[in-house]
Amino acid sequence: MAEYQNIFTQVQVQGPPEMGMDNENNLAEGRFGKPGFSSLFGAFGNAQLGPIYLGPFGVVSLATGFLWFFIVGMSFWAQVDYSPAVFLRDLFWLALEPPGPEYGLGFAPLDEGGWWLIASFFLLISVISWWIRTYLRAEELGMGKHVAWAFASAIWLFLVLGLIRPVLMGSWSEAVPYGIFPHLDWTNLFSIIHGNLFYNPFHALSIVFLYGSALLFAMHGATILAVSRFGGEREIEQIVDRGTASERAALFWRWTMGFNATMEGIHRWAWWFAVLTTLTGGIGILLSGTVVDNWYVWAQQHGYAPMN
Repeated sequence: MAEYQNIFTQVQVQGPPEMGMDNENNLAEGRFGKPGFSSLFGAFGNAQLGPIYLGPFGVVSLATGFLWFFIVGMSFWAQVDYSPAVFLRDLFWLALEPPGPEYGLGFAPLDEGGWWLIASFFLLISVISWWIRTYLRAEELGMGKHVAWAFASAIWLFLVLGLIRPVLMGSWSEAVPYGIFPHLDWTNLFSIIHGNLFYNPFHALSIVFLYGSALLFAMHGATILAVSRFGGEREIEQIVDRGTASERAALFWRWTMGFNATMEGIHRWAWWFAVLTTLTGGIGILLSGTVVDNWYVWAQQHGYAPMN
């Protein structure tokens, strides 16, 4: 019976829909949607879909997010002269560019970056509103704000790329265009202009935390799956009343690595590694052009890169 699941499958136990808690904050008010179940979603997490709570900030976020999506989409649509075939063919190469350097921080004509400014305004409202919603939901549920602050780290990088750094540089042209390959092209050009981001120490830290968080989450996910036959997925119980699952997991890592995080501590490790990925990345982007013009020259001056 202990072998009922493997790395690919899990038994999906399905009962009556869980409607969630209700307390003095009247958390049931504002939720909508009839709960349903998905076996596909159940393979990765809880199979129940809904109900959902949006609230005023959720509604604002979805509305402004849709406006951003609509403006960008219609711009792409106009660029291909409203041809469905060309749109599908060129979708990955289409771009909504920010205003040119000649406009500085001023408002540009719609077809020369004005639409980018309007779309960016709506996207900013959407992202900030969603963050407020995340914070308030955690507060009303009596939770910690860990999710909201982790999200804020990602928003920090978003703000640096599209708002803070362009304002400090005095031109909206420094911002990132909307589009898949144009976004990648901007990143490549940014690195070339500023002397190769590989010599930016904050970029290096960001990559360390990116790879590190991927490794930590993989190690943790694998460990919990490996001891799930002993109840390892009930991590709260394992934290406050250590059982055979956490004992075996700890023993495994002490034997193979010489050190083990606790059932609670591993989440702090993973949280910090993930948060520091975008935090340090944003610092590295913010310093480029505002403090350091050429990272390769900077690296040479500080013994970080070889002298030619």
